[in-house]
Amino acid sequence: MKQISGNKLLVRALKEEGVDTIFGYPGACTIDISDELYKQDDIRIILPRHEQALVHEADAYARTTGKVGVCLVTSGPGATNLVTGLATANYDSVPLVCFTGQVARPLIGNDAFQEVDIVGITRSITKYGVIVRNREDLGRIIKEAFYIARTGRPGPVLIDLPKDVMAELGSADYPDTVNIRGYKPNTNVHMGQLKRALKMLKKAKKPLFLAGGGVNIAHANEVFTEVVEKTEVPVVTTIMGRGAVPTDHPLYIGNLGMHGAYASNMAVSECDLLFSIGTRFNDRITGKLHEFAPNAQIVHIDIDTASISRNIHVDVPIVADALEAVTKMNEYVEHCETKKWRKQIAEWKEEHPLTMKNRVDMGPQDIIEEINRQFDNAIIATDVGQHQMFTTQYIEITKNKQLITSGGLGTMGYGFPAAIGAKLGNPDKDVIAISGDGGMQMNIQEFATAVLEELPLILCVFNNEYLGMVRQWQKLFYGKRYSMTNLKSGALFRRTNGQEMPEYTPDFVKLAESYGAKGIRVMKKEDIAAAFEEAKKNTKTPTLIEFVINPEELVYPMVQPGGTLEDLIMDC
Repeated sequence: MKQISGNKLLVRALKEEGVDTIFGYPGACTIDISDELYKQDDIRIILPRHEQALVHEADAYARTTGKVGVCLVTSGPGATNLVTGLATANYDSVPLVCFTGQVARPLIGNDAFQEVDIVGITRSITKYGVIVRNREDLGRIIKEAFYIARTGRPGPVLIDLPKDVMAELGSADYPDTVNIRGYKPNTNVHMGQLKRALKMLKKAKKPLFLAGGGVNIAHANEVFTEVVEKTEVPVVTTIMGRGAVPTDHPLYIGNLGMHGAYASNMAVSECDLLFSIGTRFNDRITGKLHEFAPNAQIVHIDIDTASISRNIHVDVPIVADALEAVTKMNEYVEHCETKKWRKQIAEWKEEHPLTMKNRVDMGPQDIIEEINRQFDNAIIATDVGQHQMFTTQYIEITKNKQLITSGGLGTMGYGFPAAIGAKLGNPDKDVIAISGDGGMQMNIQEFATAVLEELPLILCVFNNEYLGMVRQWQKLFYGKRYSMTNLKSGALFRRTNGQEMPEYTPDFVKLAESYGAKGIRVMKKEDIAAAFEEAKKNTKTPTLIEFVINPEELVYPMVQPGGTLEDLIMDC
């Protein structure tokens, strides 16, 4: 029987799994894998400029294509640079398979050069992690990794590859099937529980759907919209669930939670049945747990058994894939009498509409509404901070648009590399990244990747000269003590006791141009539309548009930390 090296088997396995793109950064422990990849033409190799950016790119590639994202990095620092991205993907249920190089087996545990126990380090932030200690196990482990990553609640899987194992000769066979004892993901719907929940839905006077990221992950959007229309039950979403129904749908209320719409939060507080699908009920949407949906019976559909009744006790638990569950719902749901309830919600919307005060200066809402006007077939990627909240409040997500963001971990530096991964996977869509001036600088080196891959991204930087979200908390709850948030502070600031400030660093326009990209600075709202029109002309290079924003622009509504959904700060 023909024998091949582990390196050759890995490349064969990737092809068998349908992998067409790898995000990789080389090193001594993976150089032989890189050499094998060099000899083939079926898999595209993307070389980012930092491993943290690399894993975010693979993450967004997976979120926007439905495929498994694949990473390849070397041992030691290459592997540890994946940690933040693995945690990001784990929180947001993104299917990744990450291959890390490892020193040869005799050196493991001896503090060898670039040796770390990456499986141990990442055990709590991966769905599964394993080191390959025997060459004969390699094919089976790779097959299992892809299966585990994409089935059940999707998530990141890490495979650590000792260099001597990969050099060893062994079988060329790659398994066709997977049989993992103890891992049998349930996708079937318990019809008894589902029918019980639907009876409760029919009887409720104030029913409400809560759609989380699980609806988007399962691609259940269209059938869920049909269910909503049949029942005429209003919908609120988490940030990750935005787009579960089109945001311009008359039954969609808005996001709930810390920066949710007034009507959304009031609807949750007043509903008598909360029918939730694919959400973890984390603290950013619940506020005080004992006062969340106090009048409601709660139905919870989730693919992850551990997510049900972990934070919020539910009355009807249903462990199922969102698409399977919603498809079954669509067969059995009936119209619900919600006219009076919807009238109440409409009054809340009218009483406190989600809008910013009219200001002469350019504000975030002006920018996002221009994006809504000019782009109808697009992927919007955000970083984390005020701009993220503004985007999730005002961005319209309809059939041909998608929003990707770091929802669970809240990872600054995600937006730019996510846009790169999304564009590589969706070359026919417009891809727009929205970042703050802080988060943009965390992975700004990826300009090189975007320029060399000829990606016509549009990168919007909301520059308010501060780390805006922390500054907002400092303004509202810390007596305006702006500690560690002024991005212009430094030696001059300290020397003059805050009386003098240097020019902002960097000059984003010049920095973009130094990489070979286009840079535009916008100071006034009347120039917003022209900036986007100019950016659309660049078909082979990214364009950075710096929007100079007043630091006093705050995200409202806002629930004070530790408060309830009814304790909304509306504006100041």
